[in-house]
Amino acid sequence: MDTKTKILNAAENLFADKGFTGTSLREITSAAEVNLAAVNYHFGSKKELIKALMKRYLDVLSPELEGALLRVMEKNDDLSLDQVFEAFVEPLLTLNTLKEQGTSNFLQLLGHSYTDSQGFLRWFITTNYPGIIDNFVLAVHKAYPQLSSEDMFWRLHFTMGTAVFAMSSTSALIDIAQNDFDSEVDIEGVIRRLIPYVASGVGAKSH
Repeated sequence: MDTKTKILNAAENLFADKGFTGTSLREITSAAEVNLAAVNYHFGSKKELIKALMKRYLDVLSPELEGALLRVMEKNDDLSLDQVFEAFVEPLLTLNTLKEQGTSNFLQLLGHSYTDSQGFLRWFITTNYPGIIDNFVLAVHKAYPQLSSEDMFWRLHFTMGTAVFAMSSTSALIDIAQNDFDSEVDIEGVIRRLIPYVASGVGAKSH
């Protein structure tokens, strides 16, 4: 394994577990068994390392998800919000082909990008992968054309907040399901349980 990949893998595991602000470069270099100069050489800074880590996943997810949203719009004249959110499932699960637990790690990293106040990362995602948001908004509008632009803003913001909180604590949720309800749930199960909840929220009647 080359040095750059070792650094990315070590950073991914630490960031997913401890968050971006809770992880130091010293911890990353120790886990990757490299020196700080190697991180600076390959990435330049912690922010650039975080961007490179997310890019590794988003380069795979973006075309898959954009395509899935386009297909669900084309195939369904009477599109439902549940179908819109269902379009996320398979593209997210393809991230497991990149790395074991790839889907779970990515969703936890995405959650940390909001809970750790990583504004630069949100800017990086929306600037470099605009098709995800654009196609999602188009799909929601098709499924619920009566929704005003202002309501769309608030509901997508609340949806993101719900998803981020749930996805950043998937390990705990899976453990609780096992211990309290004797229910075997994996990351796909968590995602599918979230879909009807957020779809109902986006589709609620306006006040």
